[in-house]
Amino acid sequence: MSEIKLEWEKALEEKDCEKLFELFDDYIDSIEDEETLRKELERLKEVALECEDPYDLAHEVAHVYSHLGDVEAGIELYKKLVEMKKDDPEEYATALYYLADAYEHFGMPEKAIETYQRLLEHEEKVLKNEKEIGLTLANLAVNYDEIGETEKAIELMEKAREIFERLNDEKNHMISLLDLAHFKYELGEYDEAEALIKEVLRNPRDDEIEINAKLIEAEIWAGRGDYDKAFKALREALVKAIDVSDDIFGIVFDTLVGFISGLFEEGPYEAVAKNMEAFAELFEDDTAYFFRAIGELARWKAGDNGAKKRFDELYEKVENEELKEILDEWKRPKLALGLNL
Repeated sequence: MSEIKLEWEKALEEKDCEKLFELFDDYIDSIEDEETLRKELERLKEVALECEDPYDLAHEVAHVYSHLGDVEAGIELYKKLVEMKKDDPEEYATALYYLADAYEHFGMPEKAIETYQRLLEHEEKVLKNEKEIGLTLANLAVNYDEIGETEKAIELMEKAREIFERLNDEKNHMISLLDLAHFKYELGEYDEAEALIKEVLRNPRDDEIEINAKLIEAEIWAGRGDYDKAFKALREALVKAIDVSDDIFGIVFDTLVGFISGLFEEGPYEAVAKNMEAFAELFEDDTAYFFRAIGELARWKAGDNGAKKRFDELYEKVENEELKEILDEWKRPKLALGLNL
């Protein structure tokens, strides 16, 4: 028996939840057949029910079931935890929150809404904690927006905003304004969305809030067709994200790449070409060549035949394979289907 298997069995026997969480990735990755994997997950679920804080393990278990195409088997653990915690009002609220969050995470917003509504009723009738009520209203709003009921989302987020403002909870108040701005943007109400973003940006804020404000600002300018201002907002977000964390930087970078991809689909190549150097100059590695290559690709697609040679030269300087794959995707010609009737 391998060393990790011995450690795993010992942790299961002792119901050492912290150790099981620590070993989880390595041990689960060592299992080669699905039947054995499912048996181990069932054993782990039984132990997790007795953990003082079972939710980290529950999250890992649910993710593995998701990869197996059986999300419901992972959600089942959260449901059992809700039933077990019914007699403790605080623990019951926590269990409902994690169940709702799991539904949201695994792409089941209708189920998330149903569970958040149960949580909201419990908070309003039993716990009567205003901040928690505000947070649940905000979570409900996000999920209503996810199913396309954006006006309902705005109604709920306004209630959450009023609570956070009354409690002088500055951070959650700012986050609620960001969400409201995004909802207004989705409805095409760009002036109202912009006013909300301006309110966020003129108030004391942390870096992450400022970055998200800039991303929504970019959405608004793009919605208006002002791509230069959209790129400016995205650059400001990227500059700030460089000093915050790798995760936040990754989110902003992916958002920027998604925005550029959309422009390549829509065809305003000149807007892409003229803005890429501003991003290239932020980097000292081959990411600079990546952005310069994007600029030349845009010029090539706009009809500048000399840009192809410049693109090829820059492409060869990009060492990161993931960045090369993005360029490969964008340089493929768009397929057009037509009927000659």
